[in-house]
Amino acid sequence: MNPTVARLTLRGLLGRRRGLLLLVVPVLLLAISAIAAGSSGDKHELVVNVLGKLGLGTLLPILGLVVGTGAIATEIDDGSIVYLLAKPLPRWKIITTKLAVAIGTTWAFAALPMLLSGLLLYGTKEGLALAYTVAALVSGAAYSALFLLLGVVTRHAVVAGLAYALVWESLVGNFVEGARTLSVQQWGLAVAESVAAEGSLTSAVSLGAAVPLLLVVAVAATALASVRLAGLTLASDE
Repeated sequence: MNPTVARLTLRGLLGRRRGLLLLVVPVLLLAISAIAAGSSGDKHELVVNVLGKLGLGTLLPILGLVVGTGAIATEIDDGSIVYLLAKPLPRWKIITTKLAVAIGTTWAFAALPMLLSGLLLYGTKEGLALAYTVAALVSGAAYSALFLLLGVVTRHAVVAGLAYALVWESLVGNFVEGARTLSVQQWGLAVAESVAAEGSLTSAVSLGAAVPLLLVVAVAATALASVRLAGLTLASDE
């Protein structure tokens, strides 16, 4: 991990406009949780709807998209990446540093609020707060790697990311059972199911499939992004 690259990436992610956008996720999740905590509805169902469907299913991928693409796509679009590529740094180290910053930012703005929201809604009962937090950690890492890759390979990373997160996972995944196997959301939910009390959560993907798939996506996306970034260096040299 390169400290200079990390500092520049973090500064870019937490700039005035993007920083305010990132705050929307934890503020919205905590506000909804506070309101739901005072309702008289079934608390278990509220946790599943607020943390599972809203938090894990919608807010987390959107935040991961903003962070993952923002870690590098902006620099590529405006050409400032050339100054970074001119440094004697291995391209894989640039990618892994940016990925580490993206994952840490996603965890800070999504996983921590997920834990606080779960405790606010349901306390420590059935381990649901912890379960969804762990799901946010592993899913957030996968989303960060996947969307960082999109930021390197296409100028339409945000559109492509939204298509995956909202169309594939939220829309197609809800109606086509087989599509859930290729859903980061379901992989994270499988991990949550293994952490929570038995029978309190269900996932369409087994833990034995979810964990390898999470690892494969994270590692493959990181490797492909490194290769693609090396290609950008060659193109600029030519």
